[in-house]
Amino acid sequence: MKIVVLDGYALNPGDNPWGAVSSLGEFICYDRTSPEDTLSRSLGADILLTNKTVLSRDILSKLPDLKYIGVLATGYNIVDVKAAAELGIPVCNVPAYSTDSVSQLVMAHILEHCHQIRRHSDEVLAGAWCACPDYSFWSSPLVELAGKTLGIVGFGAIGRKTALLGSAFGMKILACSPRHIDPPSYPDFVWAGLEELFEKADFISLHCPLTPDNTGMINAANISLMKPTAFLINTARGGLINETDLAGALNSGKIAGAALDVLSTEPPSPDNPLLKAKNVTISPHIAWATLEARRRLMAVAAENIVAFLNGKTQNLVNGGNKK
Repeated sequence: MKIVVLDGYALNPGDNPWGAVSSLGEFICYDRTSPEDTLSRSLGADILLTNKTVLSRDILSKLPDLKYIGVLATGYNIVDVKAAAELGIPVCNVPAYSTDSVSQLVMAHILEHCHQIRRHSDEVLAGAWCACPDYSFWSSPLVELAGKTLGIVGFGAIGRKTALLGSAFGMKILACSPRHIDPPSYPDFVWAGLEELFEKADFISLHCPLTPDNTGMINAANISLMKPTAFLINTARGGLINETDLAGALNSGKIAGAALDVLSTEPPSPDNPLLKAKNVTISPHIAWATLEARRRLMAVAAENIVAFLNGKTQNLVNGGNKK
């Protein structure tokens, strides 16, 4: 069984060995694969593992030996799952491995906005506190979370964990989800429609998958509903945001700020308007990448392959099943 990893560097830059996967067959791992090299590197593989390398219908149709695709992530939009199903190729992902890490980064961004810790530390190190006539100073508003409203768009595992953390800080929770099931038991929780959430939330955190229907959902129209003190966090998918509209809103002071861990194109183009916008913090898609989360991802990726080899496919996201 030939196993090929098309883009393994992000999962294992040297601290997360492939042993659990490589022991399952003939193993080849490429750190990165360009679109031009995807077909040639995939030829002859029984099992392909990909994170962000696109597997299109055209590519899949030229891989007669391919029996299984493992996505080294939760989102699987980089694979044409419909084409894979038609070709009898199961596609399996790794759900829920990063729930704790992503929700943790959401709160880190929120807390940085509330206290501007880096800004104040830089000012202290530059001598501002030494020169201060008072025992304390602050150069930006300081915000307490208790009593504020956290709006969660998408109430799956990560959205729910983020809401739980927000509730622990005394925040009220508004959740927007297509299905109102299993409401949490903590106080001050309410289901809300999207417009109501935009209007009422002090903090809005995006946790929904990217679909054709919600692409660019953070646009001028929805931003116009938000409070001028509202703060937006996106750790889901960059395509949820119309980046030109958000940059305009930040530059004009329409909202207080934004923290983004994802952008529409990654790495971003130097002319992405958000890179020069006011009141924005951008982290380089690191919410998923704690060592603990990556170790879970590696373990489940191996378990998925073992399950497939044993005829008991798990975490299947399409109907493929090549005999």
